[in-house]
Amino acid sequence: MMPPEEESLAGGGEGDGGLVLLQALKSGSTRKQGCDPFAQTQRSKLQHRRARINQQINKEMRMRAGAENLFRATSNHKVKETVALELSYVNSNLQLLKEELEELNSSMDVYQNDRLLSSSSESISVPMIPLGLKETKELDLLVPLKDLISEHYGEEGILFEKEIKEFMELRQAMRTPSRNEAGLELLMEYYNQLYFLDSRFFPPTKSLGVFFHWYDSLTGVPSHQRALAFEKGSVLFNIGALHTQIGARQDRASLPGLNQAIDAFQKAAGAFNYLKENFSNAPSLDMSAASLNMLVRLMVAQVQECVFEKMTLLCTQHDFLSRLQLAQEAARVEDVYSLVHQTMTQAHVKDYVPFSWTTMVHVKSEHFKALSHYFAAIALCDCPAASDAELPEQEKAFIQFHVTMPDGPSLRVLLQDPEERRKLGKAHLKKAIMKHEEAMRIHGLCKILRKMDILQEVLSFAHKRSLSKYSEIDHEEDFFETGDAPDIHPKTLQKPEIKSPNFSQVKVTDLFHRLGPLSVFSAKNKWYPVRRVHLMRGENGFGFTLRGDSPVLIAGVIPGGCAAEAGLKEGNYIISVNGKDCKWSKHAEVVQLLKSTGEEGVEIGVITLQGSEGPKAADKKAAAMSLASGLQKSNKENNRKSLMNSKSASTLLVWSKKSKRSKKSTYGVPFTAVGDNEAMY
Repeated sequence: MMPPEEESLAGGGEGDGGLVLLQALKSGSTRKQGCDPFAQTQRSKLQHRRARINQQINKEMRMRAGAENLFRATSNHKVKETVALELSYVNSNLQLLKEELEELNSSMDVYQNDRLLSSSSESISVPMIPLGLKETKELDLLVPLKDLISEHYGEEGILFEKEIKEFMELRQAMRTPSRNEAGLELLMEYYNQLYFLDSRFFPPTKSLGVFFHWYDSLTGVPSHQRALAFEKGSVLFNIGALHTQIGARQDRASLPGLNQAIDAFQKAAGAFNYLKENFSNAPSLDMSAASLNMLVRLMVAQVQECVFEKMTLLCTQHDFLSRLQLAQEAARVEDVYSLVHQTMTQAHVKDYVPFSWTTMVHVKSEHFKALSHYFAAIALCDCPAASDAELPEQEKAFIQFHVTMPDGPSLRVLLQDPEERRKLGKAHLKKAIMKHEEAMRIHGLCKILRKMDILQEVLSFAHKRSLSKYSEIDHEEDFFETGDAPDIHPKTLQKPEIKSPNFSQVKVTDLFHRLGPLSVFSAKNKWYPVRRVHLMRGENGFGFTLRGDSPVLIAGVIPGGCAAEAGLKEGNYIISVNGKDCKWSKHAEVVQLLKSTGEEGVEIGVITLQGSEGPKAADKKAAAMSLASGLQKSNKENNRKSLMNSKSASTLLVWSKKSKRSKKSTYGVPFTAVGDNEAMY
C-alpha cells in the first residue's frame, strides 16, 4: 500500500471517491462509502466501459435466445432464412463485444504504479496481471424484507425501513470499492452482514423471491440466482480481485512496496482459494473450480516474482554465492509461471482466459528462465575463482545448483580455473540469449502486448544486456564449440503463503438486532404467536423458575402456582414485561422488573418455539441448558455453516464446506449461554 499521506481514503490515491467521502464526513455518517461512480479516473473509466459491455452482452444474448427459439419453432422456410441471418449478426456482435472485454481485461498498465512506468530501464518491473471487479445490478430489498418481517417475525415491517435502507446503501457502496484498505474493509463489512441477512431472512424451506445478478469478470456473461451463497461468492471474488489491483499498483522499486505487493497477492490467492474450497457448482465461469485454481496459481507466481525482485534489491553483495542464489530465484519464478501457463492452456480454460494473459505468462516464463542463465553466467565470469578457503562452501552450493551436472572437468577444477568458468558462463549466456529472443518472439504474437511499451522495454533491455556480456567474454581465438548449459535447479528463500481472508478483522453489528437474539429469532426457527399473560404474585411468588439471558427462559413451572394457572409452560421465552421489550434483557434485568411489580400484578409476553412444547422437550431443553452453561457464542466466519438449498441442481451454488461448529458456539441450543444458578420467582 502507498503511505497514508500519499493516498486518498476513498480513492486509493486516485481521487476516485473523495466527493462521496467528503459528503459522508459532512453528514456525520460513519458508514463506509464506495468510490464516486462519476469520478473520471482511468480505473473508473475502465470499470464503466466494463459495465456497458456487460449490458450489451446481456442484450445480445437475450436476442440470440429468442432467435434460436423462433428458428426451432417455425416451419416457414423464409422465416428460417431471416432468423438464421439475424443469428449470424448477433453472434458476430457477441464476438466483437467479448474481444472488446478481453482488451479491457488486458489493460494491465492502468493498474500499475506510475513510478513503475517512469523508472530507468535497469529498475523497471514487469507489469503484473490484475483482475477487474465483477459487476452487479442494483437490488431492491425493501418490500421482500418488510413482508418477511411481518409474516415471520410478527413485527411491523415499516418499523424496520431504516435498517433495510442502511443495508441497501451498504450494498450500493460495495459495488464501487476504493482501491485501498478502506475498499477492502467495505467489502468485508458487507460480506459479514450477509451472514446476519442469511440467518434472519433466508429460511431453509422458503425462497425470499429475490434474484442476485452478477456479470462474469472475464466474459461479461450475466448470471442470476436466488441463493445468497451466489452473492457471498461474488463478493469474495471481488475481495480477491481488489487485492490484485492493490498489489499491481505498488512501487516495486522499493522494499516497502515489494513487501506490500507480496502481501496483497498472497491475500488474493487466499481469497480465490477460499472461494474454490467453499463453493461448488458456480453459475459463472470465473468462479468455477478450474478458473479459481488458475487464479490461485497466477497469484502465487506473481508473489514469487515479487520475491525475486526483493532478493535483487537486497543483494548488495556481488559475490559468487549471491549470484547463484539470484539465478535459482529466477529459475523458481520460471518454474511457477510454467505451471500457470500449463493451467491456462488446458482445454476447459484456454477459451476463457484472455489470450494476452496466456501470452504474458508464457513471456514471463521464458524471460525468467533467461535471467536465471544470465545470473549464472555473471556468477561464473564476474566473480573471482574460488580460493582454497572458499572452495568447500562454493562446492556445496554448486552441487545443488544445476539440475544435471555440466560436462567437463571436476567441480574443483571448474571453480578454480578461470578459463573453465568462462566456458560454462558462455554456455549459460548463449542459452540466456536464446530464451530472451524466444520471449520477444512470443511477445510479438499478441497485438495487445505489442502496445505495452514497458514490457517491450524490459525484454529489450535484458536481451541487450546478455548480448553485451556475451560479446565481452567471447574471444576470437575460441575454437571450442559452446556447449549446452544444463538447467538451473529452482530454489527460493521465501515460499509464497496463501493467506485466507480474516473476516473477524472487520467487526460488524447485526443491522436487524432489534428483531431479537439470533439464537431464537432466526429464519430457521418458528414460534407460536406472542401470548400476553397477567400474573398476580401469590404466597410463593409467581410460581416459576427462570434461567438464561437474552431472552430469559422459563425453566420450570410449579404445579398449582400462579404461572401454571395462567398457562405458562417450561420452555416459554419471556420477551416483554409490562410492555417493555425484554428480548435482549439479561437475567438480572428481567428479575428486577418482576420484583418491582405491585399489587396490580404484572403482564408478561411469552413465545414458544414450535416443536419445543411438552414435558419431554422441556426436559431435553433443561439438559441442553446445563451443557451450555458458561459458554459464549463464537462469531468467526470460519466456524459458520451456511448451506443454501434449491430444487434445481443446475442453478445451485452450494456453500459446501461443512465446518464443524466451535465448541464455544451455542447455535446447537435454542437459547444463548445460561448460568448455573436457577432461582424461583
